[in-house]
Amino acid sequence: MKRLALTCLAIVALAGPVRSSVSIAEAPLADYVRVDKSARTLSLFSGGRLTHTIKGIQLGDAPVGHKRFQGDERTPEGRYWIDWGNPNSAYYLSLHISYPNEQDTAYAASLGRSAGGMIMIHGQPNGRSGRMRGDWTDGCIAVSNAEMDLLWDAVPDGTVIDILP
Repeated sequence: MKRLALTCLAIVALAGPVRSSVSIAEAPLADYVRVDKSARTLSLFSGGRLTHTIKGIQLGDAPVGHKRFQGDERTPEGRYWIDWGNPNSAYYLSLHISYPNEQDTAYAASLGRSAGGMIMIHGQPNGRSGRMRGDWTDGCIAVSNAEMDLLWDAVPDGTVIDILP
C-alpha cells in the first residue's frame, strides 16, 4: 500500500512503528468497508463478498449518534472514503476517513461551529501494551494493533466506507 511519497517511506522505515507480532489471516484487498457501530464490527468486502470482520471495535466516548461538531466525541455515520494513511501517527498506524463532507461542514457552520476532522481508523496508543478499555477515542474507530496491521495492508486509499448507526 503506497500512501506516502517514496522519500517519506524511507524515513518511516527507519522511524515508523514496529509491526505487531500477532498474526491475523491475510484478507484480500478490500473495495468496501462497513462499520456497524451498534454491533461493534468493521467488515471488509472484496467484489461484493465479505472477506473479514473485526469484532469489538472501539468508538468515540459518546458513541450514539452522528458526529456534528468538533469535540462532541462522536464517531461519524454515513458514507465516506479512506483517503490516506499515516504510518507515523500517535496511534499504531492510522487510516484517515474523509469526514467531514460538505453536508457535515454546512450543518456545523449553520450553527457557528466547526465540524471537526481527523477521524481515523487506528490501533492503540503508541507505547502502550495491550488494549485500552471501552470507548476512548475522540470520534475515531480503534482496533487492536494486529487488526490494524491487516487493515493497513488490505484497505487501499480511495476505498468506500459506510459507517452505520
